Amino acid sequence: MISSDRYLKELLLRYQASFDITENFTIGDTTFPAYAWFHSLSEKYVLKKEAQLWAITIFEHVFFIQKESVNCSDLEQLSDLIRESIEPVLVRKNEKYPEKDHMCSYLTFIIISDKAPDDATKKAIRKFKFDKGYLFNFRGHCEARLAVTSLDTQEVFANYGGKELKSMLCGIYKN
Repeated sequence: MISSDRYLKELLLRYQASFDITENFTIGDTTFPAYAWFHSLSEKYVLKKEAQLWAITIFEHVFFIQKESVNCSDLEQLSDLIRESIEPVLVRKNEKYPEKDHMCSYLTFIIISDKAPDDATKKAIRKFKFDKGYLFNFRGHCEARLAVTSLDTQEVFANYGGKELKSMLCGIYKN
């Protein structure tokens, strides 16, 4: 069985090409073993940059969590942390709305668990949801993606938005 630290190290190697990574990142009262951040700006202009037609920015914030086991109360705490600290600080920057050209912010949570979750927790993982629009989505939206990888069974459980992470997370077991 792969250790939690080794799995995290391999995962961070895969993220470091495109993301800025900070280890021991603290937000609110919670410290994460690692945090990765990505920003993309796309714009269209006519002849020169001052004649801009449109611009969009996309952000992704990835939080890595190591736990012995995951239960429903952990997911509730995570949901509270999103609403109270992460979304207001990282997405809106303590303002009423995100910046002008904000299109989307993804809040991705990857939980590395030593033990597989029970059936009730698996169901809660699949139903985990956070989706918030700003100014009728004219200022974009924010959504949460969750994936839980179980080191003992080498399975990955995810919510609807986190399903696209499964292949990468399962690929680490094959190394």
